[in-house]
Amino acid sequence: MSSTMILQVKHVFKNYQIGDNNIPVLNDINFEIEPGSTVSIVGPSGSGKTTLLGLCAGLDQSSEGDIILNGIKLSGLSEDKLAEVRNEHVGFVFQNFQLLPTLTAIENVLVPMELRGVKNGQKEAMDLLDRVGLAARADHYPSQLSGGEQQRVSLARAFANKPKILFADEPTGNLDAETSLIIEDMLFQLNKESGTTLVIVTHDLDLAAKTQKIIPIKGGKIQ
Repeated sequence: MSSTMILQVKHVFKNYQIGDNNIPVLNDINFEIEPGSTVSIVGPSGSGKTTLLGLCAGLDQSSEGDIILNGIKLSGLSEDKLAEVRNEHVGFVFQNFQLLPTLTAIENVLVPMELRGVKNGQKEAMDLLDRVGLAARADHYPSQLSGGEQQRVSLARAFANKPKILFADEPTGNLDAETSLIIEDMLFQLNKESGTTLVIVTHDLDLAAKTQKIIPIKGGKIQ
């Protein structure tokens, strides 16, 4: 496999120990993703796709196999080191937005910048909010924003870090059809402008069809 890949997944297994039972969730997963590409991981509920996303993003460790993210082998890294890798290389968009309720829109966008030690990120954060059409709502709290607006803030936050790779877990799962299309367009546009690699986990085949590559997963295996 070429080392120029942004993400390499090699013979990855994931099992969960529940009581005396060893529950297999992922079984010998192999794929690689080129920098700057758009990829979707599709499958029914319970297929293992969200577990796979968590492993690829360094949120969890595989039971066996290797995941290499931007040249960094994730297996065996400490929690602190994994957090460092995520801060440095990874952006996230979640189905349920995961904005901090006590912070305004612009403060939420500033969080990843502050974690990286970026000083005076105010202008950049405002620029990102402007790009998702929310500059006028910068001082609003999540509870004052609609679901679509909250997801737009989370898009701005995801790109605040200038991530090498962005993982989106069912990014339109909580939105109506019309709002979903707006969010999808923004996601792909921001991704293209930033030259980021985009990996979307979804059961929405129309959304998956917009990506350059589809990885279908079922019963913990790539089909």
